[in-house]
Amino acid sequence: MNPGLPVRVLIQDEARFGRMSDPRRCWAPWPLRPQVGLALVREYTYAYAAVSPADGRLDWMLTAKADTVNMSAFLIHVRRRHPGEFLVMVFDGAPAHRSGNLRIPKDMALVRLPPYSPELNPAEMLWDHLREKWFANRVFSSLGSAIGQAATGLKALEDDPDCLSSMTKWDWLFPSS
Repeated sequence: MNPGLPVRVLIQDEARFGRMSDPRRCWAPWPLRPQVGLALVREYTYAYAAVSPADGRLDWMLTAKADTVNMSAFLIHVRRRHPGEFLVMVFDGAPAHRSGNLRIPKDMALVRLPPYSPELNPAEMLWDHLREKWFANRVFSSLGSAIGQAATGLKALEDDPDCLSSMTKWDWLFPSS
């Protein structure tokens, strides 16, 4: 660790988005009954995200696969977006995170959450938000349109640091003094 660098804590996770529809409850004025389309097409893209709960900064990347190569590329992407900082990235124990082939950039440390504990990962809130606001009750005509929707939703989150911070600044990360 370079002792002269400020430290930034990031919480990382990845999720799958695609053409498989996500029917949810919705509102409609009485006496109308909402109609929601259904798609059972198994085409997906994967979203990687790392959020800084302290200030709501979001780094994200969409890929075709969730594997060690793409996780390594994401770590490099995040490293480049935070020059002059030492990064501590908290993440889960997904297989791509445990591989001996994972390339960890300089001035970055990875901290693994306990196994089988997604409830400890504040980044999981991002996916709930995206699915509710950007994917619920929608049918996509192509994988490209689903990828575009994911990018639009992630960009909207990136542009709203207050929302991100309120979703992810959990007490176990930042206990009151």
